[in-house]
Amino acid sequence: MTTTAKPPVEERKRPWPAVNEDNRFFWDGIAVGELRIQKCNECETLIHPPRPHCAGCGSFDPGYVVSSGIGTVYSYVVFHAPLAPPFVEPYSIAVVELAEGTRIVSQIIGIPPSEVRVGMPVALEFVEVEPGLTLPLFRPTES
Repeated sequence: MTTTAKPPVEERKRPWPAVNEDNRFFWDGIAVGELRIQKCNECETLIHPPRPHCAGCGSFDPGYVVSSGIGTVYSYVVFHAPLAPPFVEPYSIAVVELAEGTRIVSQIIGIPPSEVRVGMPVALEFVEVEPGLTLPLFRPTES
């Protein structure tokens, strides 16, 4: 199991994810540069966000696959206000449909929020947003 030293709560600038037994594999994957998507070992349904059992068959036997990190913007929203540190408004949050067939919510980086579009091809980028906290974010690609 990978552990990351976390700064004291008072030094954190943003909310940190709650890591538990159901999603630890996901955050351990982020720590080693992998976007892990839960996959039921019984029926092979992809599950995100992670949960203790499969929504397809009810199995409590989860595994995971490593995503290619390639996807398209399925939907998005641009936040303008209220100001919420440490975010710099405006910023965009999108539902990204991964090539593997499931969706993940993440931030789109590398372009102004006004240029984000449904159907835009994007690729995964691991970004250390503050010391000890790396997040899977997405950046537009050529195609």
